[in-house]
Amino acid sequence: MSILKLVARNLLRRKGRFVFTLLGITIGMASFVALLSIGGNMQNEVTRQAYALGGNFVIVPDDLCVYNQIGIITGEAISESLDFGAFERIAAIEGLTVIPHLTQRTAIQNATVTVTGMLPAETKAFRGWEMYAGEYFASQDQQAVVIGQGTRNRFDLEVGDELTIRGEAFPIIGILAATNSNDDVTLHIPLAIAQRVFEREGRISFMSAIVDNMERVDEYATAIMNVANVNVATNEQLLNSVLMILGSVNVTLQAVAGVALIAAAFGIINTMMTAVFERRREIGILQAIGAKGRAIFKIFVLESGIYGLLGGIIGVGAGFLVSMFVAPIVAQNNEAMLMGVTMGSSIDVQLVITTILFSVVISIVAGLYPAWKAAKLTPVEAISYE
Repeated sequence: MSILKLVARNLLRRKGRFVFTLLGITIGMASFVALLSIGGNMQNEVTRQAYALGGNFVIVPDDLCVYNQIGIITGEAISESLDFGAFERIAAIEGLTVIPHLTQRTAIQNATVTVTGMLPAETKAFRGWEMYAGEYFASQDQQAVVIGQGTRNRFDLEVGDELTIRGEAFPIIGILAATNSNDDVTLHIPLAIAQRVFEREGRISFMSAIVDNMERVDEYATAIMNVANVNVATNEQLLNSVLMILGSVNVTLQAVAGVALIAAAFGIINTMMTAVFERRREIGILQAIGAKGRAIFKIFVLESGIYGLLGGIIGVGAGFLVSMFVAPIVAQNNEAMLMGVTMGSSIDVQLVITTILFSVVISIVAGLYPAWKAAKLTPVEAISYE
């Protein structure tokens, strides 16, 4: 009988034990894949949203915390800490195009959504918006709303429907073409209307800016800070500060996944040690017919490796399935600071291969001690076992 056939027979000898041991490594690897997949997609989504801002600079209040910086990237409502006069002074700087934003919250069908007040004509040109359906704002003081396609799909809205914001009626006059940014999940209204409705007269949340000459970026940043009490960050700087926070979250997720893997490894050790104890007579017979300790060691290592291979393959599939269901929930969770409803779970081929190899390695390492114990048995000890 070949070693592989012997290994397969031994694994299936105790079907219940085989299934439960396999479940242990499968659950461990599924947790590993799901947590890393969700963490990786969070970073990818934040990166995509940051570059979708469409400006060289993001101008924020001087005391803005990291939570609010994440809010800028992901389209969350943030506090209105800048006065409109700061915008006017910065906009007067030659060679700089500046767009103000006031972000607030409202509800549609008991679900929280973000409302952005903006200058209609300027923002459309700045963001390069195109219309999917309906019309755009005709004036700066038109009491109406333009929605993104994400909002349209989520709440089954169409042009002509009416939304209530802070007790006032806002007809939907248009739907933006998909931008693959937080603009898709935001309600857009003129800035003056937003300031009045939300009682934030003369206030804005942050500004986006584009410079005419990228070689003078530092000069522009200095000029901006000279005329207003603000902080100026490039999209890359803003992104890096947010990714530092998400990096800490990913480390925590990896630690949780690591605990699950350690538990699975101890499960394999326990199973293999039990197998060594139960199969001492079989080991003695193999030695009696000429099997060397090296061959017996190989049998037990192969058995633990097969647990890792099967558990890794099934765990990868289960992990991605879990992340596919969990990612949309995370994306709609305000506490998670990710309003980009396009966030999903994509299959990372490198992660798949790495995870399966990792599973096999962990299982083999977990099986080394039981395999060594089996190989060290003498024929007399093994055969005389009752």
